[in-house]
Amino acid sequence: MKRSLGTQLRHLIELLDGAVGAAYEEAGLTYRPRYTPVMRALMQNEPATIGHIATAAGITQPAATQTIALMVKQGLVTTEAGVPDGRQKLIRLSPQGRELLPKLQQCWQATAAAAASLEAECALSSTIEAAIEALAARPYGERIRAARAVMVDSGKS
Repeated sequence: MKRSLGTQLRHLIELLDGAVGAAYEEAGLTYRPRYTPVMRALMQNEPATIGHIATAAGITQPAATQTIALMVKQGLVTTEAGVPDGRQKLIRLSPQGRELLPKLQQCWQATAAAAASLEAECALSSTIEAAIEALAARPYGERIRAARAVMVDSGKS
């Protein structure tokens, strides 16, 4: 049985994230792959608001909020009330988070080399980028509605 596109994509993410997570464990780190975009954003600009981190990391604000909450629990980042009214939180790397950076950078280099190896075999990133561009031009929801309309029309004939 042929797997659907969604099933294939979920499986691909499981394979990639699972291996990256295992690499962190092998390096002696208690660290999740989902933290990396936040860590990288904070390495570039800190303190930062959750909105700024989400934009810099290329993730949604709810995803950034959830990830940062997990990172606070793990002691990798700290939060403080922003100024002038304190409604925005400012996020910083904690001393523990900063201490992890050299080991993380080694892991990221190894991951980048592995990604380059995979890319050399199957040009995965260009295929993914083409899909993202195609969906930006014509969103998947629109495609589903169009396919449903064709099915309904052909069922009426």
